[in-house]
Amino acid sequence: MNFPHISTPIPRRRFLRGLGVTLGLPLLEQNYARAASQTPPKRMLLISNNLGVLPQHFFPKDKGTGYTLSPYLKELAAFRNDFTIFSGLSHPAVTGGHSTENCFLTAARDPTGSGFRNSISLDQYAAEKLGQQTRFPTLNLGVNIDKANRSLSWTRDGVLLPAEDSPAALFRKMFIQGDAKQTAASLKRLQDRGSILDAVRDDISSFQRQLGSNDKSRLDQYLTSVRELEQQLAISGEWEQKPKPQTKSAEPKDIADKAKFFPKIQLMLDMASLAFESDSTRIITLMVDGFATPVFEIDAEHRTRDGYHNLSHHGQSKEKLAELEKVDLQQMRHLRDLITALAATPTADSQRLLDHTMVLYGSNLGDANVHNCTNLPVLLAGGGFKHGQHLAFDTTHNKPLCKLFVSMMQNMGIESAAFGSSGGTLSGLNQL
Repeated sequence: MNFPHISTPIPRRRFLRGLGVTLGLPLLEQNYARAASQTPPKRMLLISNNLGVLPQHFFPKDKGTGYTLSPYLKELAAFRNDFTIFSGLSHPAVTGGHSTENCFLTAARDPTGSGFRNSISLDQYAAEKLGQQTRFPTLNLGVNIDKANRSLSWTRDGVLLPAEDSPAALFRKMFIQGDAKQTAASLKRLQDRGSILDAVRDDISSFQRQLGSNDKSRLDQYLTSVRELEQQLAISGEWEQKPKPQTKSAEPKDIADKAKFFPKIQLMLDMASLAFESDSTRIITLMVDGFATPVFEIDAEHRTRDGYHNLSHHGQSKEKLAELEKVDLQQMRHLRDLITALAATPTADSQRLLDHTMVLYGSNLGDANVHNCTNLPVLLAGGGFKHGQHLAFDTTHNKPLCKLFVSMMQNMGIESAAFGSSGGTLSGLNQL
């Protein structure tokens, strides 16, 4: 959390320590068992590869419900009626090539501009609106990710939330119950954090009367955040004392080798499915960081000749294009396997988990070769929408991608009519 600029100096070191604590708070927990006897809730998994795909093989040539599957979409043919493909979507004024990767779920404008500050991401905004419903309000995951500099998940104050890139650590968070001593230590840490937040609140009250009207206005959002954190710390304390869900799945082993790019993707997708099945969370983000991926294995018989970033800047090289096509097809197969798993998992109302789970796949780049940030590759599967179509908008004058985000939030029961750069829902996308 970044403290707003205030003209009056703040002399007390205790206040600054309190600010530091707000930066370091973990994702907070909530129980998963409450919805067991209710109508299955809606969920969403938001996936982005920051180097995109080859657009000529991704987008269909025609539109509507009778469109012809593109070469990439043929990998998903078995689920044609379970997904919608979009063209002509992007974020207005979000340009600057790779610098846009942190804006895919925020739509924050001009990321290369002086003094740029990111805004809240879709996952965090949705979690705020939904309130504490699960053990983890959101899970923010990454594959080969540069955790210090890249993330899909950002706070309301534009602060990066580091992605979890260890499937083993994620498994332990979701399913491994600590002993009494570990629980007591966790509660003590929460209590210590709470006492520092109390000090922050007391310090603010002591000098707030000295501030001018503009500075008082700048403090409002921060004060609200402090109050929310106090409430969340109390909820976390409750959850530290409650049992975690059980699973028959074994704890996964982390894959350290970045060259094992696709096995790492599969492992994280498996963990996402497990998180949804156990209702540990209902909102997951996953950044596939191609930029940080060196030479890697495409499959058992093929290995790239260059790192993913250099490969994406193919310059129309036939050799690089051929490798990229294999890479993209492999991504589509992993997406197909994810959809297959969600479709095979029943819910309490005898439907498929897929029918209650939105899976968004896309990228901040429309064409990585030329750093183009328009006509983004976007696919949405599941979630109870009327799918089986190619919604084609103007590829020159794009529709705001945030309109799709608003549609997705309303599908989850969030009444917000606007998000990021746009208000209103996306025309042509309807619920069943």
